[in-house]
Formats: sequence, structure tokens, C-alpha cells
Amino acid sequence: MGDREKNVGFAASLNILFTIIELIGGILTNSLALLADAMHDFADSLALIVAWFAEKKAKKPATSKMTFGYRRLSLLSAAFATIVLIAGSLFILSQAIPRLLNPEPVNAEGMFLIAIIGVTINGLGYFRLKKGISQNEKILSWHLLEDILGWVVLLIGSVIIGFWNQPIIDPIMTIGFTIFVLWGVFKNAKETFNLLLEGVPEYIDIDEVKESILSVEGTKAVHDLHIWSLEGETDILTAHVVVEDEYLARPDKMRQSIKSRLEKHQIEHSTLELESEGFCSGTECIFELKG
Repeated sequence: MGDREKNVGFAASLNILFTIIELIGGILTNSLALLADAMHDFADSLALIVAWFAEKKAKKPATSKMTFGYRRLSLLSAAFATIVLIAGSLFILSQAIPRLLNPEPVNAEGMFLIAIIGVTINGLGYFRLKKGISQNEKILSWHLLEDILGWVVLLIGSVIIGFWNQPIIDPIMTIGFTIFVLWGVFKNAKETFNLLLEGVPEYIDIDEVKESILSVEGTKAVHDLHIWSLEGETDILTAHVVVEDEYLARPDKMRQSIKSRLEKHQIEHSTLELESEGFCSGTECIFELKG
């Protein structure tokens, strides 16, 4: 079992365990903040389970039908986690807002104890996933970081409720925490759906890549340049490169020179079509000729 799969599995196990603990604790303490976070953690647990199966499946080798293998499942899992969190957060808001008008008493001591456990368990999961580099692990580690910060807020809130008897703090914390969760989700969702649409990964500058290709001796132009990523880790490039005619006599050497430049941009998988100065193929080139 690979490290990525182990990391997600470890985080999933911790989250499921604690979801049960905080659900019971929320009922016993009558804390909407705890019940809201139980709902949020349930969504996290569901997403983590799907992520674990996705990471497991993603390890399968490529086939004649699935030539890229199953690595993209990791990215689909990240999108699923995003959708689940948005739906769960909107539901939590619908339950928390009415309590601002009619606050209910809560058990501050129970909240404090569960918050301590929450910081510990989610902290273990976060630092385990933080080591990962896939988009899936990034999304899931952000979810757990949100949980840690949320439990710190709940810890402080339980102290305020206990010493100053202010139950309205409970729905206020719930709403504030949920808005923060949505902010983080939308922030990560932008890159997730960019990768799903085969956009250029945010950590790659396509203009710099083009300059790197053109910096290779003998290159004249580059067109039909496409860069995308399978899951935020495996980056792929295809391009047509126009080179001086004399360099076409050593095409393998030219391609290798270009590929070595591409590796500096984290692009290890590339397909390059070399063209002579008087010949140009591809959609972009045809457009230029027509113009």
C-alpha cells in the first residue's frame, strides 16, 4: 500500500471515529456547534472513504481501454469532497441562524472536553495528509486544518459560555466556522475544477514553458501547446515545435534537449512533434495561415 493511500486511510479512520464521538457529545451537551461540526465531519468522513477507495483504485496499471490508468480518480474524489462539504455547510447554516434569535443552554464543560479531543485527533490526521502532494491530499488536508481551527474556536467558546453564561456564542461560532469552511472549499475547488477541465495547473506558467522550449538552440517557434495534469501531480504536455532544418537530422537529440528543459517545470511526460521551417501543421498553425 502506497504512502498516499495509507495517509488517506489513516485520516479516514480517525475522522469516522471522532464523528461518532462528537455526535454523541453534541446531543448530550445540546450544542448546535458540536452537532454542526459532527455533520461537517460526517461529510469529511464520507469524502475520505471515497478518497481512500479512489487512491486504492488509482494504483491499478493502465490498460488498452484506460491508457492513462486510473490516477484521475483521485481528482474526481477531490471534486466529490468539495460538493459534499458545500451541501453540508449550507444545511448547517440553515439550522444555526434560527438559534441566533432563540439561544438554548449548552453544557460548556462537555464542549470543552470534546474540543480537546477534537484538536488532538484532527491534528494527527492533518499532519499525516500534509505530507502528500496530490490534489486529493491537499483538499483533504485543508478539510482537517479547518477542523482543527474550528475546534480551537469551540474550545475558546466553551470557556466563554462556561464563565459568562452566554449560550448565543454557540450559534455565532457555528455560523462563523461554517462561513470559514465555505471560503476554504471554494478556494480549493477553483483548482480542482480547473484540473478536471484540463486547464494548466496553477503551479505551471505556460509562457515560461514556451520560453524554455524556444531557448533550446535550433528552435524557431512553438504552437499547439497544451499542458494539463491527471490529478495535480502527473503533468503532461503536447506541442508542435518548429526547428531549423539542419536540426531535423538529429530529431532524438533535439527532443531530448527540449524534454530536459521541461523537467525544470515539473513536466516529465511530454509528446513533441518537430516540424521544419517551411511546414506547419496543427489547428493553431492553420488558423494563422488563414489569417
